[in-house]
Amino acid sequence: MKIAEVRDMSVADLRDRIEVEKANLDTMKINHAISPLEDTSKFKKLRKDIARMITVLAEKEKSQN
Repeated sequence: MKIAEVRDMSVADLRDRIEVEKANLDTMKINHAISPLEDTSKFKKLRKDIARMITVLAEKEKSQN
């Protein structure tokens, strides 16, 4: 996910999306433990996307106050 897409999202959308992506990451980890994934770089990409969304969310919440 591009940073421009993340910045266009509302605060509520960001919170929801972060929760969904965290759940996806947990599911991927469980599936990887059962049967290894071919492309393990997806873990790193998903973690970075989550971190990017959390950072933008913090910026938006700080600017609202």
